[in-house]
Amino acid sequence: MGTSESSRPGHGRPVAGAAVPPSGLLDLLSVAAVVLDAHGRVVFWSPKAEELFGYAPEEALGQFAAQLLVHEENWDQVINLFSKVMESGADWAGAFPIRHKGGGTRLVEFRNMRLLDDRGNTYALGLAADQATVEQVERDVALSARLVSQSPIGLAILDPDLRYLTVNPALERIHGLSAAEHLGRRIGEVLTFLDAEAVEARMRRVLKTGEPVSDRYVVGQPPADPDHERAWSVSYYRLEDSTGRVLGVANSVIDVTERHQAAVEAAQARHRLAVIAKASASVGTTLDVDQTAHELADVVVPDLADVATVHVLDSVLRGRPAPNEGAARFCVVAVTAADPSEAGRAADPPGEVATYDSDRLLTRCVHARQPVLVARTTPRDLRCIARDGEAALLLEAAGVHSYLAVPLVARGEVLGALDLKRTRNPAPFDDDDVLLACELAARAAVSIDNARWYQSVRNTALTLQRRLLPEPPTHLPGLEIACRYQPAGAASEIGGDWFDAIHLPGDKTALVVGDVMGSGINAAASMGQLRSATRAFTELDLAPAEVLRHLDHLTEDVEQTIATCAYCVHDPHLGHCHISLAGHLPPVLIRADGPARLLDLPTGAPLGVGGVTFETTTIDFRPGDQLVLYTDGLVETRSEPIDARLDTLLDALTATRGKDLGETCDRVLDTLRPPGGEDDVALLIARAKP
Repeated sequence: MGTSESSRPGHGRPVAGAAVPPSGLLDLLSVAAVVLDAHGRVVFWSPKAEELFGYAPEEALGQFAAQLLVHEENWDQVINLFSKVMESGADWAGAFPIRHKGGGTRLVEFRNMRLLDDRGNTYALGLAADQATVEQVERDVALSARLVSQSPIGLAILDPDLRYLTVNPALERIHGLSAAEHLGRRIGEVLTFLDAEAVEARMRRVLKTGEPVSDRYVVGQPPADPDHERAWSVSYYRLEDSTGRVLGVANSVIDVTERHQAAVEAAQARHRLAVIAKASASVGTTLDVDQTAHELADVVVPDLADVATVHVLDSVLRGRPAPNEGAARFCVVAVTAADPSEAGRAADPPGEVATYDSDRLLTRCVHARQPVLVARTTPRDLRCIARDGEAALLLEAAGVHSYLAVPLVARGEVLGALDLKRTRNPAPFDDDDVLLACELAARAAVSIDNARWYQSVRNTALTLQRRLLPEPPTHLPGLEIACRYQPAGAASEIGGDWFDAIHLPGDKTALVVGDVMGSGINAAASMGQLRSATRAFTELDLAPAEVLRHLDHLTEDVEQTIATCAYCVHDPHLGHCHISLAGHLPPVLIRADGPARLLDLPTGAPLGVGGVTFETTTIDFRPGDQLVLYTDGLVETRSEPIDARLDTLLDALTATRGKDLGETCDRVLDTLRPPGGEDDVALLIARAKP
């Protein structure tokens, strides 16, 4: 039944002089005691003897045992055995058929021995038990011993002081310690690779309450396998004998490392899927390189790394091919750290360009287009990770112990690298982390590439549009003007809004604000065509309605182009403004002594619809009066009704009446145009002067 220790002092055994609790084993066997004198007569008869043989003491005492208990055919044999015991003093043990009082025969297990009293008289003591009961106990003991010794489950018995009494071979293998290294020792002396105090506390609770602890997970690295984490399911049960006396604690241990590892791997897989799902939802929400890089860094910290830096090759941002050898120049786009530390300080500041020599791991990553993993870093590794020696010392002081760099590759082109470090997370990066980082980097790289190309196209369109917009004339007879153009936010494309102020013969001035529907380079190009055509028709000194009619006819020939326009001609000598609209929002008039108000003018149809007429309205425009032309991007939003926005515009213009026109433009844009607006805006304010 394994190796055990049963005679060491202090292991739950009674000391000399102490009362000994009864054992239940003799009760289980129901051992009977019978004493015979030298002639074979019964002189002592125990109560168990009465139970076993059926005779009461008064029926047995004084009778010859052979005649009382043995069938006649066995008399000679039993008398011979009795004589040998009495003459030689040798014990005899064995099974013998006995006649029961009820008439039947019972096979009884005997152990006979000679007794001697102080007067020299001899007696025979017979200890007897039913053989069937003895065999059942023997079978139970044999089965228990075989189960314990050959069981794959580790088993141990500890005394009430929690010292090992018995361990089986399976537990020796699990702990990597021999039985001799267990016996007589406490939990803390044996299980040095576990939290022994917690284990002992649970066992003492079991001893005290009798409530078992079942299937509790324990994880550790035993001496037999110190390089790998193993898991066990442990259970504790209180042991008691048939009288209720507490014998100690039984401990069973099942190795569940494979199940534990499968659960860990499943949890890691779920974690990876959760991170990927989070990245899918939060990375690439805008067509902006900086924003996308920050979203990537925020996803991996702290789920994958404690510090993350997104490096984009400077050549890529400039539209040139990435180098495949030598030093590499990176623009640091985003840095995220789990908490303030030296590792964050060691990272290159966002927005700066840093050069990494060819021996740096980051450079090796982008040149080879392969991940670079340093599971456990050394000071030498840190010098190859950091941009310079000072940064390497900061990384070492921050406790960077593991490093991973993965390339950002999209559409076959390397864009940069994702740089990951661990400081607080004690586990080193492993192959699973590499797979997850590569998956996240691949997804983010596509978004970064989209943002890069979008930014390039947007910059081209913005440059085109700005080049097409005029510089306001420095001198216009009877007018002072201020103009502003504000492109849409980074998430939208360049639109086709424009403004113009054109000096005409007779000291007149044409004021134009227009908006080509659509966005991008096509809208900007169409805007350039319309602006050039407007200037050409203006030189003909046509009425505003005629200019719009010619523009409408021209726009019909420009494929898929629809535009709105407000066209006004100011005559300072007459103090008039002649205004026509082509599907445009009404201008705002601010009298020198009154509030701002919208002009009630015929709206007309947008340019490009074709076959419509336009009307010209004439208004007085005296010194001090202001006329405000604007595009719909100033007042149209998805969250507020346009009437409320127009009221806000009028309030802002009324509050700035009489102030510098440039300041008025800025005030209006600040009030109605939050950063990152959804559409571009053209704004022109003209004020009549003497």
